Amino acid sequence: MNKVMKKLFFFLIICLTLFGSCKKDEPVTGVTPAMARDTLYYIMKQWYYWYNLIPTVTKADYKDPYELLEAMRYKTLDRYSFVADYDEINAEMAGAFVGHGFRIGLDKDSIARIVLIYKNSPLYAEGVRRGWIVKKINNVDLAPLLLDKDRTAYNNLIGASTAGVTNTFLFKKPDGTEVTITSTKKSFTINTVISYDTLQLKSGMTGHIVFEKFIEPSANELKTAFAFFKTHNVTDLILDLRYNLGGYFDIAQQLASYIAGNGKTGNVFAKIEYSDKNTGYNRSFPFISTSYSLSLPRLVVITSRMTASASESVMNGLKPYLTVVSTGDTTDGKPTGMNAWPCGKKYWFYPVTCRIVNSLGEGDFYDGIPPDKLTSDDITHDFDDRNEECLKEAIRYLETGAFSGKGAENFRRSVQFSEKPSLINNTFLK
Repeated sequence: MNKVMKKLFFFLIICLTLFGSCKKDEPVTGVTPAMARDTLYYIMKQWYYWYNLIPTVTKADYKDPYELLEAMRYKTLDRYSFVADYDEINAEMAGAFVGHGFRIGLDKDSIARIVLIYKNSPLYAEGVRRGWIVKKINNVDLAPLLLDKDRTAYNNLIGASTAGVTNTFLFKKPDGTEVTITSTKKSFTINTVISYDTLQLKSGMTGHIVFEKFIEPSANELKTAFAFFKTHNVTDLILDLRYNLGGYFDIAQQLASYIAGNGKTGNVFAKIEYSDKNTGYNRSFPFISTSYSLSLPRLVVITSRMTASASESVMNGLKPYLTVVSTGDTTDGKPTGMNAWPCGKKYWFYPVTCRIVNSLGEGDFYDGIPPDKLTSDDITHDFDDRNEECLKEAIRYLETGAFSGKGAENFRRSVQFSEKPSLINNTFLK
């Protein structure tokens, strides 16, 4: 393999551009599925973290890299390695989105509601917000589809992720009135910082940020949010990562550095450790100096089963330096990094290649990071509503030093569908 490690960047904690037999400037027409399959086979043998646990396979038995990866993956721990379309993953990491711009879920009474909505989306422009009831789409009752977890029927109902596709929604607003909105899907760039604000609590001025992805637009969005926090002299922070599936590690490094403060600059934030074949590439990543660091002594994180990868890395990396507590659900459990190989501008290969640990060598949380207080995702309220259950628990902790008593509520997970599955994490939303 030539030009190895020419450019280092990160995806789902870690992505590293390496060059094998598929060159970055190779035309699409020059790469057949069989050629890509053969290239992936070499990469897996040399760079896969569990290379010694790969099942014995004959690569010629598989027609393309998708089938080969599924055959070679160490399924006991690896739910994440995947092959992606070159253009699709590039678009997702740039924040490109085509659709109405929402996620839908069921509340505790099995009522369909908006869970999340992007600010540049057509429905947001119509005033639709988290917590609105979605009674019907195209005159079809939505709740039964979600109750049956029938993603195929749901996808057929809302149509392809193509600009120009139109759907008609019947909403019930928080004030009880109903409104019918006809919306046409469009192409737009998502906001990864869903919202940020400050809360004046008994414990002092507190920042509150809802963050959904670690992708290209995130750096400037986080900078804007933390500049706002710095201006308002926040002394605590509630970091809502409940829908954050991960992304670029350098953005995770920036976020952790804003929180830890410039006094921690140079200290180890995280370390990556490869298999015994590639220990020469092990390295540490420090906290970096930022213009709007907060230097917080504690952090409250809101989590769910969708909190994955780079999100978990932020929590784990900060833990040796400040008090990190969480409320919500147990996180997804991905303490590993993924190297990324482009192949002929036709494929991206994302095998797991390393483990991620903090400065104390702690990691391997494959079962997820359990919350200090188990709290249901309350989709009946918007993120900044102090009656929202997770936010209410976070505020309680900051003001009293403790969460509410265990068993104070019946915990439940919400069934949720996004408009399209995320390529960042191959665990679909359910």
